[in-house]
Amino acid sequence: MSVNMNLTRAQFDEVMVPNYAPSAVIPVRGEGSRVWDQEGKEYIDFAGGIAVNCLGHCHPALVGALKAQGEKLWHLANVMTNEPALELATKLVDATFADRVYFANSGAEANEAALKLVRRYAMDKFGAEKDQIIAFDKAFHGRTFFTVSVGGQAAYSDGFGPKPQSITHVPFNDIAALEAVISDKTCAIMMEPLQGEGGIIDADPEFLKAVRALCDKHNALLVFDEVQTGVGRLGELYAYMRGDVVPDVLTTAKALGGGFPIAAMLTTKEIADHLKIGTHGSTYGGNPLACAIGNAVLDVVNTPEVLNGVKVREQLLRDGLTKINDKYDVFSEVRGQGLLIGAVMNEKFQGRAKEFLVAGISEGVMSLVAGANVVRFTPSLVIPEADIAEGLARFERAVAKVVEA
Repeated sequence: MSVNMNLTRAQFDEVMVPNYAPSAVIPVRGEGSRVWDQEGKEYIDFAGGIAVNCLGHCHPALVGALKAQGEKLWHLANVMTNEPALELATKLVDATFADRVYFANSGAEANEAALKLVRRYAMDKFGAEKDQIIAFDKAFHGRTFFTVSVGGQAAYSDGFGPKPQSITHVPFNDIAALEAVISDKTCAIMMEPLQGEGGIIDADPEFLKAVRALCDKHNALLVFDEVQTGVGRLGELYAYMRGDVVPDVLTTAKALGGGFPIAAMLTTKEIADHLKIGTHGSTYGGNPLACAIGNAVLDVVNTPEVLNGVKVREQLLRDGLTKINDKYDVFSEVRGQGLLIGAVMNEKFQGRAKEFLVAGISEGVMSLVAGANVVRFTPSLVIPEADIAEGLARFERAVAKVVEA
């Protein structure tokens, strides 16, 4: 394939807003769980576009769906519906607790819709005083002003003027702290079933049960942000399916399009009815191209073969990271579920997670961080076992490089 070597990392600084700091590597081609840059160097992809590329790069089912729909219908305003959107919404309803689906383009937009919905629902049913939203420290819910304010990381929301009000944050997995702030003025609790950006921290099952019970007691809605945990990432179609706690509202994005922008908010009919005509909308939400690809993603992912395979791959990744740690002693633990795994820095390497990411790039393996102390791995759900082995070998060389520096 042709590569335009005139396009360089330096041009990013000349033409892009400086809110990102990308590496010098510019990928130009991907296939499965391998990526090649402008120089032809190959990388094993353990990052998956931050848990987005759930079927790797250029999966034949997704490429086929895109090509087929691209020759039919690209876009319609929401004054009309379309067949791919109806098909995808039906699949999501059939596969989950939900009765109704709202389509958007990103996790932040799905969460924005969820937050507006819970406020409107509470106002309609109980009055304007019932407006408190409770969320959790270290949570991440998106970059719109509402979602970043509900997210539990002040560094992302400070510096933009007055924030949306009636938002309370408490420590994750702390039942007593939650009990201390919830009341009949609470309209909703929003949470990730497993915190991603916050450091790969799983919700304790007893904590989840307590959250559900407190919501029921105070007529508050429970919102699960499954933007990162959803669409097979933890070995179930959605993380809530691991246990008995069912949310009232669920948001999904990232892997739903396998790399094509699409998101959805799922809820019950009784709650959905409060977003009446004109109360919310999206120009691109429910786009035929996006929904056609979303249909293909669900057809592949929501199968026993793929979901059970996630758990097999999780064990391979865990075992490999444990062996690396036995040799180099850099992690205090390996945590997470499914293929959302975090290797946590021990006391000797506090604050140095990014060094392992950077060293990995030089060794031909792509990973992520989740804060300063966690290296995050979110590979394709169908990554070949041989690619896991090769990626771990490259990551071990990266670990050795950091340790021996």
